[in-house]
Amino acid sequence: MVDVEGYRPNVGIVLANAAGQVLWAKRVRMDAWQFPQGGIGAGESPEQAMLRELYEELGLGAVDVQLLGSTQGWLRYRLPPRFLRRGNVPMCIGQKQKWFALRLIAAEDRVRFDRGDKPEFEEWRWVDSELPLREVVPFKRDVYRAALEELQPLLRAG
Repeated sequence: MVDVEGYRPNVGIVLANAAGQVLWAKRVRMDAWQFPQGGIGAGESPEQAMLRELYEELGLGAVDVQLLGSTQGWLRYRLPPRFLRRGNVPMCIGQKQKWFALRLIAAEDRVRFDRGDKPEFEEWRWVDSELPLREVVPFKRDVYRAALEELQPLLRAG
């Protein structure tokens, strides 16, 4: 699903522990780390998509986390030209994302990568929230910065 401007609706998840560190996940067979994220399906609300992605990518359910809040609006990034699929109609030029801040309230061993059809991650670790701003692929950096700036007060509280 792509909107009229060419952006695919998507959700991003910043999962924190009690110390305020965030979950940073390594993509399968890649040297690329990111926050969990995924597309919003037709007829699905951002909250429903977030819970589905949370389960598919991290094996966690609503009972395993506390919802702290979300970004007020959509944050957008454009894909670099080499990632554009020019044959697709409509063509997706990037993603617009609603970001959610969650706190893990279950045991860490509840995090699993085998719940979805095809695992997207193979490893994870807790990191300071500044690390993702340095390590994420450059075209996502501004969105990560905006999401973390807005969500940081929620992640620190508690």
